[in-house]
Amino acid sequence: MKFKSYIIITLTIVFSLSSCKEKVKEPEVVLRSVKYQIVGTSSAQNIRTFSGIAKAGDEIELSFRSNGIITKLDAKVGQKVKKGDLISKLDNVQAKLAYEQAVSSVNTNKSAMIAAKSNLERVKSMYENDSNSLSDYENAKNSYQSAYESYISSIRNRDIQQSQINYGYIKAPTDGVIAAKNKELNENVSAGEVIVVLNAGESINVVVGLPENVINKVNSEKETKLSFSAIENVSFKGHVIEVSPILDANSATYPVKIEVDKPSSKIKPGMATSITFDFSTASVVENVNSLVVPLSAVGEDKNGNFVFKIESTDNKIGKVIKQTIEVGKLDPSGIIVKEGLKKGDKIATAGLQTLLDGQKVSLLNN
Repeated sequence: MKFKSYIIITLTIVFSLSSCKEKVKEPEVVLRSVKYQIVGTSSAQNIRTFSGIAKAGDEIELSFRSNGIITKLDAKVGQKVKKGDLISKLDNVQAKLAYEQAVSSVNTNKSAMIAAKSNLERVKSMYENDSNSLSDYENAKNSYQSAYESYISSIRNRDIQQSQINYGYIKAPTDGVIAAKNKELNENVSAGEVIVVLNAGESINVVVGLPENVINKVNSEKETKLSFSAIENVSFKGHVIEVSPILDANSATYPVKIEVDKPSSKIKPGMATSITFDFSTASVVENVNSLVVPLSAVGEDKNGNFVFKIESTDNKIGKVIKQTIEVGKLDPSGIIVKEGLKKGDKIATAGLQTLLDGQKVSLLNN
């Protein structure tokens, strides 16, 4: 009996220990993230493609120059308008009241000027007949001059108030298509607020943000190749017309504007665009078929220059292999590799000092 109890207790302890071991989880291995690049020729490295957005060549933002409530808004997105067409207007209550007051002031000042002129003519006649003194004549002249200046000033004020009324109307400055409507009927708006956006003209531009490592290779009139995701099997030519010297803080890129040389009617503002630049130069013509890698990818030890090749089947997880290479001349797009690599190899492009031969890593494409 005692022996059986001993066996049961022993089995219970062994089972408990086994259960505890099963519950112990191995710690999760955190893989180091590594940027990589696919090895290509000098000419391939110089051809880069970026994403951009198509825009109308002449995009006009229309707004009122005074405050008020919108009482008319004849604008629908996609609607065609002709030059001079009324698009929107304000109630203009304050402007109209000010204009009426200005007109009343003109009439009052005109009557005062006519009376002052009549008095001047009468005093002048009496002065010439020695019936009035010189001081009376001078006072009459001054009164007329003051009345005349007040009349002219009131006319200018009336014209200004008329302009204020006109500022409550938006008319199409040219033929075009309504691209956007930002306000609605009966909204209270302030001067300068964009009411509608008008696309004018037939030209199409493409706006793209370029990183700092290529912006200095782009200048005005540089040719590009354009393709639109909505227009299959068709490409277009374009040329750069604007290069911003200031970094866009939101995208950390430099905005560049490209004009499509012969735009199609199928290209609509807002379409996604792929812009291909050829950054090759005459200085690298002799090396167009040479393999080129970034300088940041090349390290050096006692055995010479090396790179870390990456072996991966899914482009997500890989293993780095230290590979000795023979380098050649420095190329504007990197350094030429004579031996040790072949086209299509993946290599790490940053953090070589912290990588180990055979290390497992997580991949990030440049």
